[in-house]
Amino acid sequence: MHNFQSDRSPAIIILDFGSQYSELIARRIRETEVYSLVMSHTTSAEKLRDLAPKGIILSGGPKSVYEEAAPICDAAIWRLGIPILGVCYGMQLMVHQLGGLVEPATGKAEYGKAPLQVDDPKELLTNVASGSTMWMSHGDSVKSLPEGFVRLAHTSNTSEAAIAAHSRRLYGVQFHPEVVHSTDGMLLIRNFVYHICGCEPDWTTTAFIEEAISNVRSQVGKKRVLLALSGGVDSSTLAFLLHKAIGDQLTCMFIDQGFMRKGEPEFLMEFFDQKFHINVQYINARERFISKLEKITDPEQKRKIIGTEFIRVFEEESARLGPFDYLAQGTLYPDVIESAATNIDSKTGERVAVKIKSHHNVGGLPKDLQFKLVEPLRRLFKDEVRKVGRSLGLPEEIVSRHPFPGPGLAIRILGEVTNEKLNCLRDADLIVREEIKKGGLYHDVWQAFAVLLPVCSVGVMGDQRTYAWPIVVRCVSSEDGMTADWSRLPNDLLEIISNRIVNEVKGINRVVFDITSKPPGTIEWE
Repeated sequence: MHNFQSDRSPAIIILDFGSQYSELIARRIRETEVYSLVMSHTTSAEKLRDLAPKGIILSGGPKSVYEEAAPICDAAIWRLGIPILGVCYGMQLMVHQLGGLVEPATGKAEYGKAPLQVDDPKELLTNVASGSTMWMSHGDSVKSLPEGFVRLAHTSNTSEAAIAAHSRRLYGVQFHPEVVHSTDGMLLIRNFVYHICGCEPDWTTTAFIEEAISNVRSQVGKKRVLLALSGGVDSSTLAFLLHKAIGDQLTCMFIDQGFMRKGEPEFLMEFFDQKFHINVQYINARERFISKLEKITDPEQKRKIIGTEFIRVFEEESARLGPFDYLAQGTLYPDVIESAATNIDSKTGERVAVKIKSHHNVGGLPKDLQFKLVEPLRRLFKDEVRKVGRSLGLPEEIVSRHPFPGPGLAIRILGEVTNEKLNCLRDADLIVREEIKKGGLYHDVWQAFAVLLPVCSVGVMGDQRTYAWPIVVRCVSSEDGMTADWSRLPNDLLEIISNRIVNEVKGINRVVFDITSKPPGTIEWE
């Protein structure tokens, strides 16, 4: 069995205690070109010994270590001889389990930015400037250190902001070095990864591609693989990687449900099939999908209908084009951490698909349509996928494209979806993206798109009164899509976008700009 998550042993393991930042810690380690994985805090010391990481990081978490139901780690990890860094809750747990005392903070809890005063500028805090900003987030404090520990740094509110037992290579920080607000945070992380743990920077794009190709060939042999191609960065990168690994054994299926952006189906077919000679089967299902949405206005119902129809088309076409032994999916590491639904084949031990990747927003595959999974991207974060895509030769147009929902423009049209509305929205959406690119701002925003509202308002064009739909321009800035703020576009750019839309798009007479952050709003309108 070839499990792409465990082909390479992680150099750094992050034990997750429920922190919102656990994934971010892993990403920051990866930025140092060192391979890291997030694992449950319940992972046994024996399992960790078998994996033989060079270092372990204990994440933060929302609980207090002295609570009855507080999550704890196997106490035997302190005796493994592996360097350990505790972050916030992780540091408090280290203190608690090794005989120190943690209590609710007296005075006030500490949240947000705080200057760090360095007392011991060696090892963990080498070159970390005294007075540099660190991001604090804790309501508890260490009242007394375990035997053998010393203070490395403090803040005005926290006497033990960083601690160490140097001889045992145990370290703790009462702040979050992984967040961007911590100015010397990456320096601290590099100190731990390189100098304390002795890791080598060998988690590179080139190394990953070589390993992935070797693993795919070993797993698949001479058998056929099917990939549902959406045109997004994940499935496009996967198509290039698999084609490099197994050539004509790969068949891509592109289902055009009629809700793509303007010119995208034509671009994708020309790019993959004609330019790079990757076998892409084009399935025109436009009429089939839109007929299912007639008179449907509820957004959740739209998503379910589109998802169900996608499965039906996929089932029919895979039977026609098959048989296939393997289904390739662009599963990423965050999907793995979130434990996407999977089964294990009892005979082969390989993962069996019970759902197509969530970006298609579909439910489970029919029970009689079972594939073994090929998921070579499942160790990667999104930014790493983009790097792999660039190395494989994908154009920037695909690698850096904004996220696009599986149901496409159907959920950017509020109310009933019609061909007329789709054409209006395609034209307006293209103008938004064209002008943001011309203004040099495309890569500064997370998503930029248009939404069509199902209401009409009065306008004046020439000497004629109009009664037409409005377009909402939605542009947001974000790091991961979990939270987002509206992008402050220049007024003259907004003016150009508005003028072009009302002059060039028939059926639109008004343009509005959405200035809602997430939360309370969502990025998409449906």
